[in-house]
Amino acid sequence: MRRRTWILTLFILFFTRAEGQNADSGMIHLGYPVYSQYLQNGLMINPAYTGTRGALSTFLSYRRQWMNMPGSPVIQSMSLHTPMKNDRVALGVLAQFMQYGRTRSGSVYASYAYHVRMGSGKLSLGIKGGFDKSSTDYSGIVLTTQGDPVFSSNEKPYLLPNISAGAYYFNDKFFAGVAVPAFLGYSKSSSGEAQVFHSFSNYDLVFSAGALITFSSFFKFKPSVLADYSLRNSGINQLDLNGNIILADLLWLGGSWRSTEQVMVGILQLQVNPQLMFGFSYDYPAGRMKTYKTGGSTEFILRYEFGYRVSASNPRYF
Repeated sequence: MRRRTWILTLFILFFTRAEGQNADSGMIHLGYPVYSQYLQNGLMINPAYTGTRGALSTFLSYRRQWMNMPGSPVIQSMSLHTPMKNDRVALGVLAQFMQYGRTRSGSVYASYAYHVRMGSGKLSLGIKGGFDKSSTDYSGIVLTTQGDPVFSSNEKPYLLPNISAGAYYFNDKFFAGVAVPAFLGYSKSSSGEAQVFHSFSNYDLVFSAGALITFSSFFKFKPSVLADYSLRNSGINQLDLNGNIILADLLWLGGSWRSTEQVMVGILQLQVNPQLMFGFSYDYPAGRMKTYKTGGSTEFILRYEFGYRVSASNPRYF
């Protein structure tokens, strides 16, 4: 337990220089990054996922969004989470970094979850706290009109603390979760300062659910869904329909349809052993997105688990 606590502490100290999320002229939007392989790291969407892997689980991802567009977002994430000696308690850390155009952004959050045995599975209740930080550098922009006041100075950096909470239930055959990604909102004052506010009507709710269908020891199918619902706009920000074919617990072949963006996603993942997984995905623009010639998006992931309790005869699918 002491070793795991030290690893978590060092991770927090190392990444507290992360830079955060961009703001526009009014509301300051946190702009949660879109990932295609979030199912392999549920900590990205729900703090209650903390510790549910039953091991010290580390995760790295690299995403290049809209590859053909200059200044398009490059997104990186790093996380680790683990149950403690009292396995009802779990701790985790998530750091995300993004650069797009002249803006560099990122966030660092620490999470806590408490697990309760419920029937054949467990219910996890989680909370996370941390901050988003942003900075924009206009010095490298070549202007056609000199003295443009909009670009006369760099945008003031923002440091935006926030809190998230969620619930997550899972067993060997099924999982479901709901989370509020951010309790606090921010807006710009007339002087450009960030002003914090809280409103229930400003919440987003992220729902996720999935199941494992076993046809044989060689062939399994894992369907799932994710929906991000905005109370502010009374509508869905993101809807993903996903399906993964699992062959011999080694090869994962998946696909997703992100209806709100009209994007098709192809996913290839390799579970090398119970501890190590590699993954690659490609987002292909369809529908109205196809007209922008974005070139699609690619994403690479790596997950490694230390001190795992999962055996080859009893692998984890959620």
